[in-house]
Amino acid sequence: MSVAEFENSFLEVIEQVKSGEQIAVTSEKAEQIIGYFLPEISLQKPKPKLGLLEGKATVVFHDDFKMTDEEFISL
Repeated sequence: MSVAEFENSFLEVIEQVKSGEQIAVTSEKAEQIIGYFLPEISLQKPKPKLGLLEGKATVVFHDDFKMTDEEFISL
């Protein structure tokens, strides 16, 4: 979609992006993509699932380990 088309149909583009579409904005001659208009992407890493290796691996903390279990789990 050219810049002019993008400007003229901005509200429609917003609705398309809300529904999950990604819009590429091109120069007027459509020779190159200038940028993209996309739905919000979560940049947060998902929290790791605990217990994936239950029964397959063990972990032992030495007595001088300076972090509590709660602090370790919240990393």
